[in-house]
Amino acid sequence: MPGPQQAPGSPESPGSRPTFVVEADGGSRGNPGPAGYGAVVRDAGTGRTLSEAAEYIGTATNNVAEYRGLIAGLRAAHALDPQALVRVRMDSKLVVEQMSGRWKIKHPAMRPLALEAASVFPPESVTYQWIPREENSHADRLANEAMDAGRRGETWRPADSTAELDTGAHADTLPNLSGLPADPGAPAATPESSAEARAAARAAVRQAVRETHRTSAAAVRGAGTDDPTALTAADELPVEPAGPADRAAPAGQGEPSTPQVGWGADMGTPTTLVLLRHGETPLTPLKRFSGSGGTDPELSATGLRQAEAAASALAARGTVQHVVSSPLVRCRRTARAVADRLGLGVEVEHDLREADFGAWEGLTFAEVRERYPEDLDAWLASPEAAPTGGESFASVIRRVEAARDRILARHAGRTVLLVTHVTPVKVLACTALGAPPEALFRMELSAASLSAVAYYADGNASLRLLNDTGHLR
Repeated sequence: MPGPQQAPGSPESPGSRPTFVVEADGGSRGNPGPAGYGAVVRDAGTGRTLSEAAEYIGTATNNVAEYRGLIAGLRAAHALDPQALVRVRMDSKLVVEQMSGRWKIKHPAMRPLALEAASVFPPESVTYQWIPREENSHADRLANEAMDAGRRGETWRPADSTAELDTGAHADTLPNLSGLPADPGAPAATPESSAEARAAARAAVRQAVRETHRTSAAAVRGAGTDDPTALTAADELPVEPAGPADRAAPAGQGEPSTPQVGWGADMGTPTTLVLLRHGETPLTPLKRFSGSGGTDPELSATGLRQAEAAASALAARGTVQHVVSSPLVRCRRTARAVADRLGLGVEVEHDLREADFGAWEGLTFAEVRERYPEDLDAWLASPEAAPTGGESFASVIRRVEAARDRILARHAGRTVLLVTHVTPVKVLACTALGAPPEALFRMELSAASLSAVAYYADGNASLRLLNDTGHLR
């Protein structure tokens, strides 16, 4: 495709860097559901369309599709001229604010997409502007064409697109885009304000790199040596030293450093973790410690019936899209009962296993009190204290949070069933509420009970359900 031509009166002189406008959009029919994106690259001086891109991407959320559209638009602009200045216009407030550096990128599934987008051009070459949906009709139409093609089992082709004609996006009807400010209604940019915006964008990218690296490192700490996702020293991401650009934004500007409390902007479809404690084992009614330190009992006859009841209830709801299980037998048997009913496979996540209770395995609380009174008192007093020869709650919390982040990254915007144990379910409930570790002792969690936590793109979590046993009655 020929490169952009200089229009008379364009602010770019021959030999200078061209300016492109990228308009991008994404959509999901169901959120999550069948999804696609569209992107168009224009010459900033004339408004002429230089390139179009669209793709059906399978099942995804709106946010993922919008980021994918942004990446496609930036790559299309880069293919035209890697030295260009780019002005991105999108109707996604989330993407614009995150890529501009005003909102932190907290959701694990968004960080890799934001990093990929930021890597196409140098941060100082790209600015972002939010626009109303009606001004993004060309990219929106491309996204819908891609989703329509996917529904027919076909691949979107530029030659078949009528998006430009359907939306009236002709060069002679479009405004000159070269003088658009970075934000609607914002004052004209000065060299100082432009430098601040570029510094903020660079800081946002660095923060996303650090968060992604931290999540990856946590995954490695909790994974075995055969984990294919484990990092080697050569894989570690370089982290630029913090500088003045890393300072927090002034009060009232940008997203707060901690998740907002209360009702806020619509962050799209959350990732929902449905938490199912395994069915009863022979040790359950005896209230004996049963962790991952040697005791791995099968489900009892009652436990098998409970697993089937949970499977029936979840099948009736019809919302679960993936099943993830602890590696222990009692969980895998419970997970298999549900997965078979739903027609799904079972992923095994080792960090969802129960705490290792060491020498206490198989004992009752009274027996532990009699044999290990000092260790029991210490364990009840501090999450850092471990059962005799076992694992502390602090250690369990760290690995369960690492497992949670990996699952959220793999299944963003989906509903995932986690079949696990008392302690991991309580950990996820406590961290969602921001409750201290001591709250682990203040929750009742029955065998085969259901709980649920929703995780949003801004880093907030919402505990939706706890210890529901209605399906067992």
